[in-house]
Amino acid sequence: MTKHIFVTGGVVSSLGKGLTSASIGMLLERRGLRVRMQKFDPYLNVDPGTMSPYQHGEVYVLDDGAETDLDLGHYERFTHAPLNRDCNYTTGKIYLSVIEKERQGKYKGKTVQVIPHITNEIKNCINKLVTPDVDVVITEIGGTVGDIEGMPYFEAIRQFALDVGKSNCLFVHLTLVPYLKAAGELKTKPTQHSVMELRKIGIQPDLLICRTEKEIPESDCEKIALFCNVERRAVIEEKDKEFSIYEVPLGFADKKVDELIAAKLGLVLTQPLVIEDWRAMLDRMRHPLHEVTIGFVGKYVKHRDAYKSVYESLDHAGITHQSKVRVLRIDSEKLAVDGAPKALAGVDGLLVPGGFDSRGIEGKIEAIRFARENGLPFFGICLGLQCATIEFARNVVGLAEANSTEFSKATPHPVVCLMEEQENLTHLGGTQRLGSYPCLLTAGSRAQQAYGTDIVYERHRHRYEVNNAYRDRLAAAGLRFSGTSPDGLLVEAIELPTHPWFVAVQCHPEFKSKPTSPHPLFREFVGASLRNRFGKKDEAIRTRLTVGV
Repeated sequence: MTKHIFVTGGVVSSLGKGLTSASIGMLLERRGLRVRMQKFDPYLNVDPGTMSPYQHGEVYVLDDGAETDLDLGHYERFTHAPLNRDCNYTTGKIYLSVIEKERQGKYKGKTVQVIPHITNEIKNCINKLVTPDVDVVITEIGGTVGDIEGMPYFEAIRQFALDVGKSNCLFVHLTLVPYLKAAGELKTKPTQHSVMELRKIGIQPDLLICRTEKEIPESDCEKIALFCNVERRAVIEEKDKEFSIYEVPLGFADKKVDELIAAKLGLVLTQPLVIEDWRAMLDRMRHPLHEVTIGFVGKYVKHRDAYKSVYESLDHAGITHQSKVRVLRIDSEKLAVDGAPKALAGVDGLLVPGGFDSRGIEGKIEAIRFARENGLPFFGICLGLQCATIEFARNVVGLAEANSTEFSKATPHPVVCLMEEQENLTHLGGTQRLGSYPCLLTAGSRAQQAYGTDIVYERHRHRYEVNNAYRDRLAAAGLRFSGTSPDGLLVEAIELPTHPWFVAVQCHPEFKSKPTSPHPLFREFVGASLRNRFGKKDEAIRTRLTVGV
């Protein structure tokens, strides 16, 4: 029978439930178990697609087009568990499903209530991941215990344990053990109160993951175990990781969390834990041979989670080159005022990520112009490609008022325009071009050389595209369309063949990068930025960087 692990959090938010869930999933996978992962988010939005990055961080897109929580990015970077739209539910999505069923008469006149109808819907969503080829389903509950909006989820998983039997469920609770500097000691009371809230609901945690900035004395661990009704061996200290989030699964491995979970759930671990590749990856991160600075020009740079996967992908590429990647986050609005020469002074490469609306666009365009004219390696993602197209049209082709119809509907030269299938839409949520699409790459192009293949599948999230009416004029001036949809109608990648490294893509390649398998385009971009940094001073280093060693 499929086993279930429910991961909850208490005391404060942002303790790392997503990383904890992903790390547990990784360890169980490496012990030979087949794992699926899922997250429930307690907010009323149907999905995060219409939410501001300042509110929610990045929107993580899956192959099937689902717009999901950024924690699903951790799941994919740490594990090989397949993810789809059944792996992320919000309260809005749950209630929408129940209301639609009520309108269709499926409840046969009954009064629709939180219990049992909402809780049953939540349980049905958990069961969607239960198939004969799945050993363990790991479900993360967003928010913290005690939040009013999260109560239906806690009630649902309490019921679920009764439905499938407690021997088939494990509750992992993540808490904070704060250090009070004035008192000079750690405090266990917040953890005790958090578990008390869970027990009031009817859930007794089986494992406690205790986040702390200081080592927890054995006496405090024993106190937590006693007052929280948890075995001492199930109180797991999780000290803050100062170096990298990728240390989390190694900490769990050292504490044999995988073996503890297996024992409590009666799971048979068919393989020894082999994690040397992960340790080697971290060792390369800890001992870089080089350093490179990437200028990152975006409109949400004040909120790091807004570009979470892009930052992670840059780190992954740095691992390949055994280089520390320093990211200089530059507000595109401020750059438009200060000027690109000042803002980009000292950077080795420029990355312009995705985004929406007109705020900060001119700063991005100015930065791209600087990179093009000064031979600075450039990588554009989604909106980055569109801005690069606008910049080229204005300053190389000579179409001074070229723009996107997203920013100027009256532009005389709409070199970027709304996709045809987007023109008559009235709803914003879930209506963009979303999910995985094929791209044909031009032989010999930088993109094709990076991927090492002629066709790739990448994830998308956009409404606007390069206007085909201008493709011939742009190409005649030197812009290379190095990637298109199979029918040739959509531009997927552009390049400047005469530039040291100038590549932009319409997709979001950051969603397919892993620490042990960096995305090819990020790898080549960081390599080009390193070569730019070293110039011709050291040909031996330049040669090594060319092959990514």
